[in-house]
Order: sequence, then C-alpha cells, then structure tokens
Amino acid sequence: MHHDTPLTRVGKLFDTAPPMLKLPLNFSMPTYYLACDLGADSGRLILGTLDHGKITLEELHRFPTGATKVAGALHWEFDRLLNELKTGLKIAAAKNLPIASISTDSWGVDYVVYDERGLPVLPVWCYRDARTAQGAELVKAKVSWPEIYAETGIQFMTLNTIYQIATEPPARLAPPHRLLLIGDAFNFFCSGVARNEVSLASTTQLYNPTRKAWSTKLFNALGLRPDLFAPICASGTKLGPLKKNLATEVGLPPIEVVATCSHDTGAAVAAVPASGENWAYLSSGTWSLMGVEWPHPVINDQSRKLGFTNEIGYGDSVRLLKNIVGLWLIQESRRHWNKGAKKYEFAELEKLAAAAPPFVSLIDPDDQRFLTPDNMPGKIADFCRGTGQPVPADIGAYVRCIYESLALFYRVTLRRTERLIEKKIERLHIVGGGSKDATLNQFTANALKIPVLAGPTECAALGNILIQGIALGHVASHAAAREIVRNSFELKTFTPQDAEQWDAAAARFEKLLG
Repeated sequence: MHHDTPLTRVGKLFDTAPPMLKLPLNFSMPTYYLACDLGADSGRLILGTLDHGKITLEELHRFPTGATKVAGALHWEFDRLLNELKTGLKIAAAKNLPIASISTDSWGVDYVVYDERGLPVLPVWCYRDARTAQGAELVKAKVSWPEIYAETGIQFMTLNTIYQIATEPPARLAPPHRLLLIGDAFNFFCSGVARNEVSLASTTQLYNPTRKAWSTKLFNALGLRPDLFAPICASGTKLGPLKKNLATEVGLPPIEVVATCSHDTGAAVAAVPASGENWAYLSSGTWSLMGVEWPHPVINDQSRKLGFTNEIGYGDSVRLLKNIVGLWLIQESRRHWNKGAKKYEFAELEKLAAAAPPFVSLIDPDDQRFLTPDNMPGKIADFCRGTGQPVPADIGAYVRCIYESLALFYRVTLRRTERLIEKKIERLHIVGGGSKDATLNQFTANALKIPVLAGPTECAALGNILIQGIALGHVASHAAAREIVRNSFELKTFTPQDAEQWDAAAARFEKLLG
C-alpha cells in the first residue's frame, strides 16, 4: 500500500520522540480532540479539551451499540455504527473549534472483513455469538492449548478472535480480503489507512508479545494467510488526515487520525492516575479487567493455569491481567427484572444490595454459564442450588451476592497476580463506569485489605485523548499524561473494614472455586 513508507517514518519519529515535539505542559492555548469510545452496550463521541495541564470531557453524541440477533446469530450493525459516528462528527463540526485529531477505541477480539475495494463484507460477528464454542473445538484439533498460550500469553476464552476465525467460511478469508479489528476499522473509515494497532491486535490470541508480531506459528497451524490481518502499528501512530469526502460531508477540516490504544482497556490503563510503583488497576465495566502494568510478558505454566493474559499497553508495556465477568452480571439481571412491571435503575439496585444480609450466597463469576445472556438471576439460582447454598431471597439479595462474589474474586486475582510478579500490591486504582459504584468499591477494599482509589469513570476516552496529545506533541510524556488526569479529577479513597468477616467469607469462597 502506498501509505507504508510515510507511516513507518511517523512510527520511527514517534518512537524516538524528538525534543522539538516536547511542548510545555502549560501549553497556552486550549487544544481539542475527539474520541470515539465504543463499548459493547453504547458508543460515544467525546470532545476532550486540554487546557493549562487539565483535561475536561464533553459527550457530544451517545448511541446504542448492542448486538442484533439475525436468524439466531449475533451481529453488530456496523453500517449503523459508522453512521452514528458521522452524526457525532457533524455535531463536533458545528462547535467551530480548532479540533486537532480523532481516534477510536473499542472492545477487543471482534473484527471486520474487507473486500478488495475496501468495503466491509457483512456480517460483522459479535463475540457473544454461540458459534465460538465450535471454533474452540476446531482450533483444539489443530494446535494444543499449551502451545497457543506459550505463543500468545492470552488466557483461554472461547470468544477470542482465534476461535471466531476458525468458524469463518473460507470464501470470507480468501485473498484479497483483509481483516481489521473493530476500533481500527473505525480509524480506517476515518483515514483510509488500514492498520491494526498493537493493543487491540494483542487481544486476538494470534499475536506474539515476545516477538512483537503476528504469530506465524499459529497462522501456519490454522492455515491462515500471513497477510490476512492488516499490518500492526504502535500505540500513538499518526495515520494521516480525515478522508476528504468524509471531512466534506461532516463539515470538519482534514484533522489528524491517530491510532492511540484502539483497545478500550489499553486506553483506560494508559490514563490510570497512578504514580510510583506497587499499584494494580481494575477497569470496571461490563467486564472487570484486573492486573498490573509490567515491562515484559509473563508466560509460564503458572500464568496459563491461573488464566492470566498478557495484553499490550501504551509504550509497549504489558498489561498482565485477568478478564473477569464484571458488571455484566448486574446488567443482565437488571434486563431480566425490567421485563416486569417495575423498572429498576442501577442506583436503586445498589441500595437494595446494601440493605440485604451479608454473605448468604456466593457464586464463582468465572463459571462459564455466566458468559451468555438471558435470565441471569435463573443462572445464579442454579449455581446456588448446585453448590448447596440458599437461593437469593429477593432482588437485593441477588445484587449483594454478585457484589460480594466479585469483590472476593478480585481478592483471589490480586493474590495470584502478586505470586506471578513476586511483588506485594499496596493499592488498587478502580477506573471506568464501575468506579461510581461505592458499595462494590467498599466491598473490594474490604476483601483486598488495601486502599482502593476510585475514578475517573471515563478512563478509556481520557487515555484515547491523552495519547493523541502525546502523538501530536502537546503532552510531554506518559507520566505527564497521568499527572494531567490526577490534576483534573477528584479520586475517592475507600479504606478496608470488617477484616475478620471478609477473611471468613474468602475461605468459604475459595472452597467454592475448588
């Protein structure tokens, strides 16, 4: 592709960070950036304003992203989502601000197939589609699980790209078709430059974090073309200007399109307002992603058996983490309850949980049955019956059961992380939507027996925007970006309480995990 040379050059420029790009933190004029932040439930176009070492966010456009069932299969409405982005861009243009750049971050593992004209080949599958279980069986017949983990350092989840691709009809993967991951597909829509950014590429279970390239071993084992996926670029790569026709249609000048951390968790961790060492993060949303920022991959028998994953973060750091089913348990339960006459808001569910008696029933959030949608309370009841525990008596009891089980699972995960890195963690930063949930945050501090610092909620968008700032030379470094987050948001601290009660519950919980 004719873009290869300039892009490589930009990548090198960015890696060596020439001094002339290092502008002071108190850069006198405000700078404006757009972040398209795509979650599995909703997407937003957000305007970020960086002014005198502080950042503010304004939501310009919010839209539902949720997958649609077509003939029993789950798809994303890709064309509709692109149109929603255009709607947001028109709203941004109407503000008449000197916007510098735009970037998209998204959930991991899902991808878009493109034909030779650069047009998407539908459907765009959703990772929760039932076909992934069959994909896991197909892959297992060709390459063993220990080999896959040794090659990628990514935990086994049937939703990973490697298993999704195994179910594809050969015609969809035949030349000259190419694949882009979801967030990168949006960057391609904006710039016309096809690149898979490394943080998102690392979620596929087809990337080798030691060799820092697509895994030729796995491509060969699965009969995948070496050029099936568009090339990988570093976090913070400038892709080029907004496409002319798109810029004209939405009314924006040719602003820069940047591949920041295209994976929302990568972007969120980049904006964790931590300083110093010995901290862990919990990106709390539909998924709970708990781990540490580490200089190199941790890939061994122990990390494999414990289900730890090595995803790439900003600056080629490794996010050694565990993917945990998070607030999905509450979201799905609420969806089920809201089919009735009474409609529950999340704040009301939190109140009911706080009032319910403690430690009546516990579940293993890692149990496979909790991964799929529909009647979550029924699945929780089944788990309780199967483990000889009382079925939760009412809605408050269900929510409390979820909260306590998540907090105890975080404790188990933290202890395992400490064993893997041979270091004690002294504080936990909770970011993302779940950082607003004071009851869960307090339970987490109690279970972990370390201080929990909660906030900000919009870390994915913040990381996305601040990496744009670094790429354009408006923010001096990653440490400076984190300092901007600390200067801009008030963090809430939760200190541990009720240690004996939580220790007793933890002993019970670990028996439940077997």
